Amino acid sequence: MQKILVIEDDLALSAGLCFELDASGYFTVASYNCQKARKLLQTEHFDLAILDVNLPDGNGFSLCQEIKCKLPGLAVIFLTANDLEQDELNGFDLGADDYITKPFNIQILKRRVEVALRRGVSASAAAADSYDDGCLRLDFGSLTAVRSGEKLTITPNEYKLLRLLTANAGNIVTRRTLLERLWDCDGDFIDDHTLTVTMNRLRAKIEDPSHSYIRTVRGMGYIWTGEKL
Repeated sequence: MQKILVIEDDLALSAGLCFELDASGYFTVASYNCQKARKLLQTEHFDLAILDVNLPDGNGFSLCQEIKCKLPGLAVIFLTANDLEQDELNGFDLGADDYITKPFNIQILKRRVEVALRRGVSASAAAADSYDDGCLRLDFGSLTAVRSGEKLTITPNEYKLLRLLTANAGNIVTRRTLLERLWDCDGDFIDDHTLTVTMNRLRAKIEDPSHSYIRTVRGMGYIWTGEKL
């Protein structure tokens, strides 16, 4: 059963959402503020978070940024009265899977929940928790990397790069996609120059004359060319 965290301070709306989603076969947990949501996310597994922007102890945009930094695989849908175009763009820029404005149709919301969860399952299947070709071994669960028996020191952003690239092995991952998806846990976005420097540093760590993993597609992005055993 897929588990959904509903972060909404309107108690009546929260109860109604949970009732409708539970009736559709999901398991919901309600949170009325950022503090409780953070605690729940630290101690329980969720497949999706439905998130309001205006919360009593914080901002939903900031919370989404935290979620995507610490739990990049968790799907997020904004459900909010903030209907300005810039707010919607901000939500998607922070990695949200969907942005729904109030008032809303519950049947449409449930269909969008279904789509977001299905997309999340597909992404999880593609983005395996490990990579191993006999020379390079990556474990994204434990954040460890080993090359030819030697443990490598990999930074958090380098792990993010590796996960995005290996999850899309054989396909171009554009620089724009990488720039949109990469930021540190303090909320500092990575600029184009920093991406180039980080990529070059990563290559120096994982590649050698006999093993090349990342190919640059000039003017577009990068392709992971390694193959698993």
